[in-house]
Amino acid sequence: MNKPIVILVTVFLILQSCSRNEAPIAIRADHFHQSVDETVEVMIHDIFSPPVASRIFAYPNIAAYEIIALDDANYNSLAGQVNGLTPIPEPEEEGVNMDLAAMIAHMQLSKSLIFSEEKLATYQDSVLNQWQKENSSEFNKTKEYAEKVVAHIRDWMDKDNYKQTRTMPKFTVRSEEPGRWQPTPPAYMDGIEPHWNKIRPFTLDSASQFKPAPPAPFSMEEGSEFHKELMEVYEVGNKITSDESEEVAIAQFWDCNPYVSVTRGHLMFATKKITPGAHWIGICKIACKQTDSDFRKTVMAYTKTSIAIADGFISCWDEKYRSNLIRPETLINKYIDDNWKPILQTPPFPEYTSGHSVVSGAASEALTSVFGEDFAFDDDTELPYGLPVRSFKSFRNAAEEAAISRMYGGIHYRMAIEVGLDQGRNLGDYVVENLDMQSEETIAEKE
Repeated sequence: MNKPIVILVTVFLILQSCSRNEAPIAIRADHFHQSVDETVEVMIHDIFSPPVASRIFAYPNIAAYEIIALDDANYNSLAGQVNGLTPIPEPEEEGVNMDLAAMIAHMQLSKSLIFSEEKLATYQDSVLNQWQKENSSEFNKTKEYAEKVVAHIRDWMDKDNYKQTRTMPKFTVRSEEPGRWQPTPPAYMDGIEPHWNKIRPFTLDSASQFKPAPPAPFSMEEGSEFHKELMEVYEVGNKITSDESEEVAIAQFWDCNPYVSVTRGHLMFATKKITPGAHWIGICKIACKQTDSDFRKTVMAYTKTSIAIADGFISCWDEKYRSNLIRPETLINKYIDDNWKPILQTPPFPEYTSGHSVVSGAASEALTSVFGEDFAFDDDTELPYGLPVRSFKSFRNAAEEAAISRMYGGIHYRMAIEVGLDQGRNLGDYVVENLDMQSEETIAEKE
């Protein structure tokens, strides 16, 4: 081989090597789905309550979204739209991979919000190490930038009153007041998160902005509105005589109780599942995959949905501890049938309004705004818990079933379900109307 050819071949190989080393790290929607899934698995292990779980979803999603919004004219920053959020810092040098930065920010912030950090660290380290091998220069400067964004979001997050509520007093049960909530079997746990209405909302003016009409006045007098509500729960439960019935299937599918106490002899232990918010985050994943949404639209969809869910819990918990209403199981066992048990285990907090109804209404409106009104889908979210796939004509159709599941499960009155669903829908509409997340051009293309 003569000298000119040798030189050309050498230069070609060097250029090829540089090209490989400098190729941008490719971030896909599946990376984001996986990060969310891994976080959910740890959240199940750590047994976060539904309200706290909603907070864990919201902040990492917002961190990722703000990074892509800074880089993409199709998406608008939430700074100035979400309570207390100011613009994130911009990259100080060129060559930052903004999609990669969004992924790193999501992963780092998620890890800081759960208890079992080591479980999430194993997954995250493996992913980060692989990306660093693909392009160390790009990775290092991107990671440095992502950490600045995480610090900015964490500083904002730390002002939401969550830490202060950890030291506030437990909920005091005043048993002498008729119609007031009492701890329920089998664990008779204290009411969880009685101060959740003090958490700073994301979009709402206050926790009470969507305050619903109060429940029917407590009365055990036959024929009273409240007594009719109670008897309906009892009678619906008695009509469900088979564990194979459609009502039982619906109740179990939407149970989403992260801590179900099981007693066997002298042993008591818990079975763990996803929360209501996590179920709707799972539905968001289904919709993103079904539409083959790219990374950035996927981040946007998760962010809008998680904000609606988080504000839904704040609104609902504000009413729960205001009305402080007794659960059907307590009254039925005391006045009607001491052997009666609901299909689902009654969760440890006051009855009105139904949390699943509120959150489902809110999430369904957020998802409808992203994917459309007649978005049919197969929901396989509960497959890991041995429950079959259920099919829905739309997100609103799924929300309606989630709401009525609480009646079939024997844990809510109809008024808590119907009023709660309206509360959630109204709140979800408000979130959609007040968050300007997509440019007009992007919305026009979708339509």
